[in-house]
Amino acid sequence: MSSQNNWMRNKDGMGIWEHRGKVAVAGWGQSYIDRRWDGVSMDRTMGAWCIQACQNALDDAGLSVTDIDGIFTSKETRLEQTWAPRPYFDPPYDTEDGLSYVTGEWIQKQMGITNAQYFENNAPPPWGLLPLAAQAVGDGLCKVALVYYPMGNYEGRYGHNNPNNFSDDVSGPSAFSVPWGYQSGAMMNNLIIYKQYCRRYNKSHDGLAPLAINNRRNGLKTPWSFYSLHEQYQITMDDYLSARVIMAPLRIFDCDRPVMNCGAYIITTAERAEAMKQPPVYILNHATGPTIQRSTFQNLDEQQEQCAILAKRMWEGSGLGPKDVDVFNPYDGYLTFVQQYLEAFQWHGVGLGEAHDFYADDIRVEGPHPFNSSGGNNGTGRTRNALMYDCIQQLRGQAGERQVTVPCDIAVGGFGDMTMFSKHPS
Repeated sequence: MSSQNNWMRNKDGMGIWEHRGKVAVAGWGQSYIDRRWDGVSMDRTMGAWCIQACQNALDDAGLSVTDIDGIFTSKETRLEQTWAPRPYFDPPYDTEDGLSYVTGEWIQKQMGITNAQYFENNAPPPWGLLPLAAQAVGDGLCKVALVYYPMGNYEGRYGHNNPNNFSDDVSGPSAFSVPWGYQSGAMMNNLIIYKQYCRRYNKSHDGLAPLAINNRRNGLKTPWSFYSLHEQYQITMDDYLSARVIMAPLRIFDCDRPVMNCGAYIITTAERAEAMKQPPVYILNHATGPTIQRSTFQNLDEQQEQCAILAKRMWEGSGLGPKDVDVFNPYDGYLTFVQQYLEAFQWHGVGLGEAHDFYADDIRVEGPHPFNSSGGNNGTGRTRNALMYDCIQQLRGQAGERQVTVPCDIAVGGFGDMTMFSKHPS
């Protein structure tokens, strides 16, 4: 086991990324998507979907398990995926590895990966997982990295791993967040900021409807998405406006859907990628933004400030700017914070307070402003991988019905960590 602690490009003034264009994505793979695990079928567990996704990524790159010398996955797969009551099976059983979380060592054993020397099980979600692996390859810690991120959805209490959910009282700072419910008040804080946004810029919550509708449209153009597989219908403006309210003003169509799946990638040096099966997708930069919160809850000014700093670091490390980005896939777990990234990155000239007007324009993949062409988590299910997949597919020209019609050379995707991808190494 190895831990890479200094991979983040999280300071101003770091300059051009030292591995710019020297690291590439050579393959990607997605598993089948279920709504939940049924608690019985061992061929549909998190481990089973991880093996499927990893094998699909290897096949996409034209590699075998013997080519892999580094394995990367995320600690979040354990933290988020331990929701349901325990145990699933009568004791004794050896471990939940492969069931509710999937370590690199488990994948190594199950897939017969004999040459892996570098393991990282404590990576962040995909928007940080890919940059960490890219930095490791660039730094020479491994040459061909298998990177995978599972998301699970088991029957049981959401957030089961949080002990505060089982307590009758809370103390300290938690007293100001846990009583607000899910994610220790994160959803409530998100809505406080969004209401501030709407008041400041004289916007209505209904301004998110075109984004929700377009995300679902893009998701239905994605053959492996949850909605393509299980709910093959397009939502309408009437559907959105009459949708169930989760926490006012948040509607059900503003939220991504928890699903059971895994996504995987092959990251390697540019030189090696150029000799592989698919066109390489080069990585030009990765950047990490700060978390700015000066009180119990974050406010709009703080969120806008941290997003602006993230954008600044992306431009600084890549040597490029907003006008150079053709595809932009910011995270959309809740649609109520997507505008902060769109406006901070000034994609297609969108400034502060202008996101809703932009959504009302033509943001379809066939149009001049193909925003969130992946469909995001909102349109495909909570894979957390769709953002990155789409960047790869668009640059390869392999996005099928989602392929944008504008020239496509540069793509950016992510959340608190962002990655810039390119069709060319420089």
